[in-house]
Amino acid sequence: MTALVAVGAGVLGLLIGSFLNVVIWRVPRGESVVHPPSACPGCATPIRPRDNVPVLSWLLLRGRCRTCGNAISWRYPLVELTTSALFVTMAVSFGPDPVLPAYLYLAAVGLALAVIDLDCKRLPDVLTLPSYPVAAALLGLAALTGSTSGSLLRALLGGAAMYAVYFTLCFAYPAGMGFGDVKLSGVLGLYTAWLGWGAWAVGLFLGFALGGLFGIALMVARRGGRKTAVPFGPFMLLGVLVAVLVGEPLGRSYLDLFGI
Repeated sequence: MTALVAVGAGVLGLLIGSFLNVVIWRVPRGESVVHPPSACPGCATPIRPRDNVPVLSWLLLRGRCRTCGNAISWRYPLVELTTSALFVTMAVSFGPDPVLPAYLYLAAVGLALAVIDLDCKRLPDVLTLPSYPVAAALLGLAALTGSTSGSLLRALLGGAAMYAVYFTLCFAYPAGMGFGDVKLSGVLGLYTAWLGWGAWAVGLFLGFALGGLFGIALMVARRGGRKTAVPFGPFMLLGVLVAVLVGEPLGRSYLDLFGI
């Protein structure tokens, strides 16, 4: 059953990944993600359905527009493949559990936010703020339909707690963190705390640890300094991905070291 769910999730991930490419390009520019239809940026020719099949069309066209020969970025199939891989990973991790749609949504919106943050160094409200009711609704539906993978009450408490931590840090040192990170933190707290306080703690800690290590690596490589602006959202999201997959075992192992 899990294998069937994983295959279905992989195919769905390719389709969602194709849509995420539109989101990643248009949302930072304030454009609609539904109109007009996708077109070649070089010649403005609308993309035909046969040329819009995830990954396959890019390969068959050899990465170029059929009409004008303009190069099509390799990032398009990469986003589609990454979305598919994330969906498969979530499907294998949760199986046919009713909470799976909630974590598929996290994977999709998280990938879009990470790429946008890398591109533009901001996390658009149009993606982060609606994620609160969407996450609460999907986790709530999972709880109502018998999911045993987590606790809705703990998720709500965890979302509020992680938001409070980030808000306090941002208030104490505004130059070190953007408020977009604060807005995202509550969503990530919901998803990690659903699984357990160990996952919540791992997700919180890893975001800062990964961001700090990247900053140190930049300084060692002389590619940046202490004041170099680094988008923090991707590190928050990567830390939460690890927390979702192995956060609870990691948290328990850490506590076992101290006999707690």
